[in-house]
Amino acid sequence: MVRPGLLNQEASLVLPVLRFVAAPNPYKGTLGAPAAAAAIARGIRSVVPDAEVVEVPVADGGEGTVEALVAAHSGEIVTLPVAGPLGFPVEASFGLIDEGRIAVVELASSSGLTLIAPESRDPRVTTTFGFGQLLEAARRRGVERIIAGIGGSATNDGGAGMAQALGFRLLDAAGGDLPQGGAALARLEHIDARALDPRWASVTISVACDVTNPLCGPDGASAVYGPQKGATPEMVAELDSALARLADVVESELGVAIRELPGAGSAGGAGAGLVAFLGAALTRGAPLVVEASGLDSALAGARLCFTGEGRVDRQTLFGKGPAEVIARANAAGVGVVVLAGSLGDGWEAVESAQVRVWPPVVEGSSDPALRLEAAASSAVRAILDAGWPPN
Repeated sequence: MVRPGLLNQEASLVLPVLRFVAAPNPYKGTLGAPAAAAAIARGIRSVVPDAEVVEVPVADGGEGTVEALVAAHSGEIVTLPVAGPLGFPVEASFGLIDEGRIAVVELASSSGLTLIAPESRDPRVTTTFGFGQLLEAARRRGVERIIAGIGGSATNDGGAGMAQALGFRLLDAAGGDLPQGGAALARLEHIDARALDPRWASVTISVACDVTNPLCGPDGASAVYGPQKGATPEMVAELDSALARLADVVESELGVAIRELPGAGSAGGAGAGLVAFLGAALTRGAPLVVEASGLDSALAGARLCFTGEGRVDRQTLFGKGPAEVIARANAAGVGVVVLAGSLGDGWEAVESAQVRVWPPVVEGSSDPALRLEAAASSAVRAILDAGWPPN
């Protein structure tokens, strides 16, 4: 780590016009990625007033993905009322980027765990119906592609509620429509897809999915993620059996095998549902979102790239937005400064010949944006004075 005080902080810089990239992840609970990128840019310009600073806020498919991509592309946020995870109305949003050709949707916006008080959580009855309403609203805007982040769900319904919102009928042995919720899938006998709008066939769906859990079994959605959503051991067994029934009927009637598909168990099986009902592709979140942010083009000709997140530790290099930023900047021959909100065990593994970690320690700060701005200012002055990275 390059530490303040070891370099001449008072040295005046006589520099040509330089290009920098500010590409932070969200600092969870402190700053969103767009606000963090703006703070970093202010810090850089305080040292190099004539610098060209390109702000490219990023995310890894979890919370903040819509905000980051909309900010990176100067896109549009669309807000509408949808059914929440317990059926009560909530205000949810999706983003439109690339001149309206791409929609960015977060499942947690409509069907997230934070929308339910802990004492009311019951994954037998929670539903992804509102998520389906968001997807349908995006499709009706004429999008060609949807990027879906599915972290933070309160549900365990295999995407069944989403399917019902899109027009699928999930029927029991008597031909009646199943109620919403994961437990009801134990009675599933038939899937009627005739009411699905055929225009869905022209929409490409990419799902940010960083888990490899199958749909069912000891490593499946119910067993691994059900307890955090309120499931007792008895509920876990009930829900796992219900998802197994969904997998059987989907395979027999839709011809899609989802039971053992890696990532099918994400978001209470919503990963499986997106594949089964909409032909989606499950993709690692950070590469998907960072590529969509336009980072690669922003890096062209850059002197330094600044990234960061709330806590930098050994996990930063595994599936996180900053790890993807580092990989792409290194490939472009651009040095990276990682502004860490705090440092955890193993943070040293993040540093390399092309990467420096700099701790602003924004956690607990009364003004985290100002703290991040000051850290960026200090880092750019010290690092450029030291002549790192070499031209």
